[in-house]
Amino acid sequence: MKNAVVTGGGSGIGQAIAARLRADGYHVATIDLKPSDDEYAHAADVTDRAAVDAALNAIRAQLGPITVLVNAAGMDCFKRFTDVTFEQWQKVVDVNLNGVFHCIQAVLPDMLEAGWGRIVNISSSSTHSGAPYMSPYVAAKSAVNGLTKTLALEYGPAGITVNAVPPGFIDTPMLRAAAEKGYLGDIEKTIEATPVRRMGKPEDIAAACAFLVSEEAGYITGQILGVNGGRNT
Repeated sequence: MKNAVVTGGGSGIGQAIAARLRADGYHVATIDLKPSDDEYAHAADVTDRAAVDAALNAIRAQLGPITVLVNAAGMDCFKRFTDVTFEQWQKVVDVNLNGVFHCIQAVLPDMLEAGWGRIVNISSSSTHSGAPYMSPYVAAKSAVNGLTKTLALEYGPAGITVNAVPPGFIDTPMLRAAAEKGYLGDIEKTIEATPVRRMGKPEDIAAACAFLVSEEAGYITGQILGVNGGRNT
């Protein structure tokens, strides 16, 4: 049985991914600032390399080597670009991009030793379309897509695939919080503009991840698989 780690696994998309991978037979551990009550839930800030290393070492002690990683930890930011301080910019980039760097770099030795690995990075459909008042978030998530393609080229020969899933309009606590603050406009109009005429569910993203980490997806790497109801094609 393969061992998987899902960052941001305490809620929303990350929690749904962890649940789906468990249902598919993986041993799954999660890393989150606010971990769930699951047996293999660990508290760590993905921007803190020492904390990431400690969490992963604890997971290895529980489960063994890690050969599946899904990077779902993230944070948003809604501000006009000229009002964004560098400290705010840096924090968003730190979580959404540098956290991915830390986690991938920390688990790669396990995958290289196994000669097999699956990495899926959760980016954002805003990398296709842009999003006003979200410059640090869109910049960081766009960089995640670029990192995905680069690592796919570097580590494909070692049996490791690296792909990204940019979610569209997904019903998560983070999205609901943004909507309540008026950052997302009229949700019903957004749904009307979505070809499948509904919001996405965290389980929609989890299904895509479940495929990408499977044996059957071994010939798929460096790809950006949009799960957005057709809003971005």
